[in-house]
Amino acid sequence: MHKAEIGIIGGSGLYAMPGLTDVREEKVTTPFGDPSDAFVLGTLEGRKVAFLARHGRGHRLLPTELNFRANIYAMKMLGVERILSVSAVGSLKEEHKPTDFVMPDQFIDRTYARISTFFGEGIVAHVAFGDPVCVTVSQAFQEACDASGVIGKSGGTYVCMEGPQFSTRAESNLYRSWGADIIGMTNLQEAKLAREAEICYATMAMVTDYDCWREGHDDVTVDQIVAVMHQNSRNAEKVVRAAVAALPKERTCGCGDAMKYAILTDKTTIPAETRQKLWPLLEKYL
Repeated sequence: MHKAEIGIIGGSGLYAMPGLTDVREEKVTTPFGDPSDAFVLGTLEGRKVAFLARHGRGHRLLPTELNFRANIYAMKMLGVERILSVSAVGSLKEEHKPTDFVMPDQFIDRTYARISTFFGEGIVAHVAFGDPVCVTVSQAFQEACDASGVIGKSGGTYVCMEGPQFSTRAESNLYRSWGADIIGMTNLQEAKLAREAEICYATMAMVTDYDCWREGHDDVTVDQIVAVMHQNSRNAEKVVRAAVAALPKERTCGCGDAMKYAILTDKTTIPAETRQKLWPLLEKYL
């Protein structure tokens, strides 16, 4: 389709993208089902973008209910080469305060009820994931934070938990003992699938609270989180717009060739149905 070059996934608190021009909506159907919502296509800072509300407009979908495969596959169908992800997180370190933004460069997987790959059904592939985010996209977020006067911190580890309940105090302290920085419920599957789809991906995590580990910090409540989310969303709108402008036109990272050596299956044995299903992702290899 090639209707967009940059994808924006808006998380809790960011359900629309102000500043878009030439706006139109498009529903995309994929072999993996329907994405979270219709895509909002338009132009932002002179670049063609596709915006998707991760949890659907009105925040209708639990993290576990998200069809991550459909969301990323649809981005690929639209021609997206880079994804700017925005999400709400809890802080696991004193230094990451509510309203701070963190661009993590590592993940720890604590999910158990999700599908995190496009592969199977007759095709086996193992993509490298040692460095799970695109440095170019992450740097664009950092530059945009600096330019927008928002506290942004590059690097750190994101614990991706299943939810929808928040952590117990024991879990929160366990993750702190691992040296993790922030905790959320959505970004790891997006990062894995974007890598398989050869799409550059990085996330900007908006800190809403200190989870439940911090002594003297009340247990997390939805009301507390929503109040901070409103401020975060205003800042996120500015930063995302600046990040789109900061992204270089050409990709020089390795994300676009991530699958080059990943497929182990003899191509002559891949079932025709699976081949057709994954064609938009693996056309140059199949």
